[in-house]
Amino acid sequence: MATVIRDVTEMQRTAERLRNSGRRLGVVPTMGFLHEGHLALIRTARERSDAVITTIFVNPTQFGPGEDFERYPRDFDRDRSLASSAGTEYIFAPETSAIYPEDYCTYINSERLTTVLEGKSRPGHFRGVTTIVAKLFNITRPHVAVFGQKDAQQVVVVRQLIRDLNFDIELVVVPVVRERDGLAMSSRNAYLTEEQRRQAPVLFHSLKVAEQRMREGESSCARLINEMKELITARSSVVIDYVSIADAASLEELTSIDNRTSILVSLAARFGKTRLIDNVAVTL
Repeated sequence: MATVIRDVTEMQRTAERLRNSGRRLGVVPTMGFLHEGHLALIRTARERSDAVITTIFVNPTQFGPGEDFERYPRDFDRDRSLASSAGTEYIFAPETSAIYPEDYCTYINSERLTTVLEGKSRPGHFRGVTTIVAKLFNITRPHVAVFGQKDAQQVVVVRQLIRDLNFDIELVVVPVVRERDGLAMSSRNAYLTEEQRRQAPVLFHSLKVAEQRMREGESSCARLINEMKELITARSSVVIDYVSIADAASLEELTSIDNRTSILVSLAARFGKTRLIDNVAVTL
């Protein structure tokens, strides 16, 4: 069973000891309530390192007013068991007060990449993400960090963070892990009612339809986005937040498809109070 560390200083000293002994450290940052998508990240970290640290911390600074911080699903004992079985050696699970003491006042703002997509829909979200990721990097001192492609914009932002702040860390990105019907695995899927769960795969289906239409030669992003929205609304009760076709590196919105461009097709939508995101990366 993975060793649980809750104290920041103890985690730093453990990481330092492991590094000094010549072990390559991998970190998998999570907010817990682990599913197969998280376990794929842990297994990848296990392949890329000698010791895996999984962090479990529901980060309050990346939740906006009225979002689901208080009701975000939590089950630490289950998480510890799953993380251990996937290859985690250490679990860093600090209390909120250890990460953000009462007089805490330092945050990291990443510009440009965080003003679109999730950043536009959830103001302040990425300030919380970049701050906690930088703190976790400083505490766990990994050689490699593993993130999931499901949070595609987060991956782009973290890659820029690593470069801009000169972290000596290899970023590894794992493809989206999906249920059999295509729904991207997410801790928030637990919120869905039976009917919402039945409808939810339409999100991925719309992404794949857009990808196929691109491969067939459709070049108008406006037409592709309209087709996606029409498909989603025809087959579900979902409220669409956004549908985007953007450059996968810069996240700049595209008006037409360029065969030389690596494209990110992404969306966010709400089933009642449950907000889901998904994406596909397309290279033509």
